[in-house]
Amino acid sequence: MHSITPASLFVVSGGARGITAECVIAMSRRYQCRFLLLGRSAYSTPESAWATDCTDETAIQQRVIAHLATSGTKPTPRQVQKIVRAILAEREVQQTLAQVQQAGGQAEYLSVDITDLSALQAALPPVLARLGGAQGVLHGAGTLADRLIENKTIEDFEQVYTVKVIGLANLLACIPIQQLDYLVLFTSVAGFYGNLGQSDYALANEILNTAAHRLKQHTPDCRVVAINWGPWDGGMVTPAIKQLFAERNVEIIPPALGTQLLLAELEATDDATEVVIGSPLAMPATPLYAIPRTYRIHRRLSLAANPFLADHIVGEHAVLPAVFGVSWLCGVCEQLYPGYTFATFGDFRVLKGIVFDHTLADDYVLEVRELELNEAGGRIVVETIVSSVDANQRLRYHYRGTVTLLRDLPPAPLYPNFDRSETHVVAGHTFYANRTLFHGPTLQGIERTLNISQQHLTLICRSPVLSAEQQGQFPIQTFNPYQTDIQFQCMLIWARHYYNVGSMPLRADLVEHFRIIPQGTTFYVSMEVMESTPSKLLARVHAHDAEGRLYMRVTGAEVTLSERLNHLFEITTPRSDVLSL
Repeated sequence: MHSITPASLFVVSGGARGITAECVIAMSRRYQCRFLLLGRSAYSTPESAWATDCTDETAIQQRVIAHLATSGTKPTPRQVQKIVRAILAEREVQQTLAQVQQAGGQAEYLSVDITDLSALQAALPPVLARLGGAQGVLHGAGTLADRLIENKTIEDFEQVYTVKVIGLANLLACIPIQQLDYLVLFTSVAGFYGNLGQSDYALANEILNTAAHRLKQHTPDCRVVAINWGPWDGGMVTPAIKQLFAERNVEIIPPALGTQLLLAELEATDDATEVVIGSPLAMPATPLYAIPRTYRIHRRLSLAANPFLADHIVGEHAVLPAVFGVSWLCGVCEQLYPGYTFATFGDFRVLKGIVFDHTLADDYVLEVRELELNEAGGRIVVETIVSSVDANQRLRYHYRGTVTLLRDLPPAPLYPNFDRSETHVVAGHTFYANRTLFHGPTLQGIERTLNISQQHLTLICRSPVLSAEQQGQFPIQTFNPYQTDIQFQCMLIWARHYYNVGSMPLRADLVEHFRIIPQGTTFYVSMEVMESTPSKLLARVHAHDAEGRLYMRVTGAEVTLSERLNHLFEITTPRSDVLSL
């Protein structure tokens, strides 16, 4: 692992002002290292004599007006404001340089526009040659032009996009990444979650996130990390914006905490390429139409676009897991109604599974029909169904169910029957190895069973950590189909243990979501048998934490049991061996 020493030099875009300057000062305090700060603000010393002893912004405006008047110029408000901003920016640069020195570091400022490649190539290399070359780059520059997408102009987009994306490309054109030990990209939770009015900003930041992963693949010895920051208390977050965040329950990052989190990322041993620090930028609730509407959303599925399907082969073909049908329906509904969150999914039915063979349709249609629109109560209920047309032009139905979305989810209840006894401990890999569970790595998460009886089963699981590429067309949203599929594997284990047969999901009467299980988190699954016969298993399945606080509860989950399914899952182990696991 690389280390940062007093001899280390970091080139920092946007580093002389705002939150990036706070981070530079914190790094100076920790490492006493060197910095070359890049910014568009002009910087000259000493300051103009007519402004030196003036600190109040209104008073500076009066000084500017008086100064322009002496030269016979009749100043305009825009001209005055531009000069005032330049004076304040120059002072902020000077203050940052002084604070870096006071903290034990060294810093120079280079006035250059990183979006102008020719200017950057002319100005930056000579300074780097004099300073001995850069060990790290911190790309913190950014700007906003917030508008709803229908009101955005090309100039808005270019202003936001070029600073983030073209700015990074230009920096790496002048400082090859192969020479670096550190490349730190300041991105935003707007790129990770999205945010109202920031389509350009979200796009630019997500491109930086993707670039971080690509650059890391080609330069594994460089510590490459994209930090998706939530809003800081300062920088571009004005008091008005801060109040808006407070109304939406979005936490603001205090500078002292944010800088410590940056230092932690620089020193992290897990080498994560993309991290998120901050809460989602919650969307305001969408105004609802007075008259219920029906939506029809078309979708094309492919095996190549969904790498996880290689881990769900039934017989000879990939099959879309049933819970991914739930994810499909719930995810689309959340996108249709920003500000509302999936809360329950009722009367879910698998009518005809989707197999990636010759029966795969060219077009699948999700119909969403509004049943209840209660804006005052913060509640929406819709009926959903997925259909397609086969090669003979016959209509096929695949999944259906009723989705309820709420503006505010209820508190997560406790599961009262949590059985911690370890009377039947079996390592999770055993079930995947002996084909009790046929799932591949992206759908594996059972760590071990704790106990099993004819009435109950308890598992310890871990939610898998998956890249966006692995998730394909089914990204993790409020409903996590990868974690939920692991949760339902308890029913297959129980069926194999008591009947030595394979099983397939049919339905679930009610799925209740209370809170998200973060990727990589350990959780428990407690299954209660409601009814069982040699041909079916009906159960309640609970996902919860170590204290019993629920993440999700499924009532009336049903799978069909049949020896005819055994050959699909290659179940050949004799019953006596199964019971002795």
